[in-house]
Amino acid sequence: MPNDTALFLGQFLRSPGTIGAVAPSSRRLAAAVCAPIPERGEPIVVELGPGTGAFTAEIQQRLGGRGHHLAVEVNEQLARLLAGRYPAVDVAHADAMRLGELLAERGLRSADVVISGLPWAAFPDVMQRELLGAVTEAMSPGAAFTTFSYIHAIPLSSARRFRALLAERFEEVVPGRTVWRNTPPAFVFHARRPR
Repeated sequence: MPNDTALFLGQFLRSPGTIGAVAPSSRRLAAAVCAPIPERGEPIVVELGPGTGAFTAEIQQRLGGRGHHLAVEVNEQLARLLAGRYPAVDVAHADAMRLGELLAERGLRSADVVISGLPWAAFPDVMQRELLGAVTEAMSPGAAFTTFSYIHAIPLSSARRFRALLAERFEEVVPGRTVWRNTPPAFVFHARRPR
C-alpha cells in the first residue's frame, strides 16, 4: 500500500521503541519469516507486532482460510488499520506480554506458530526475557517461532543478547539467509520446540 511507508515512518518517529522500523517489511522478508506455517491442518498462528500487515498478508495467503490467525498489535492506530484491511484476522490491540491470556480468552490452548515483527534489539534485557518467556509459555511443545533482525543490528549488544536468549529458550535455532531486498536488509531466525 503506497501510504503504508509514510504511516509507518510517522509511527516510528512517535514511538521508536515499540515500532522499531522506518518502513514496512518487503514481500521477500515476509515469505522468509512465514515459511514455518504448515501447508495442512488448522494451525493457530500468532503474529506479534504486525504493523501495517506485510506479514499478515503472507500469513493469510498461506493459511487460505484454515486455522486461526491472531495478530497482536500494541499501537492502536495500526491495530485499527489492520482490522479494517484484514477482516478475517483476529486483531487484538494489546501488549504481547498478554499472549497467554489473549489465547485463553479465545478458547485457544496454545500457538503452533509465532511470527514476530517485534523490535527485539530495541528492548532492554528484562523486557526481552519477560516477553520471550510469555511467548514460549503460550506455544505448543512442537511449535515454531520466527523473527528477524536487521543486518546493521548484528554487532549491538542487545541483538547478541537476544540471539543467546533464543538458544536458551528453544531446542533448535537456525539463522536464515540475509534478505537483501528489504529496507534495511534483514535476516531471519527460525526457532523450534520451546524449552
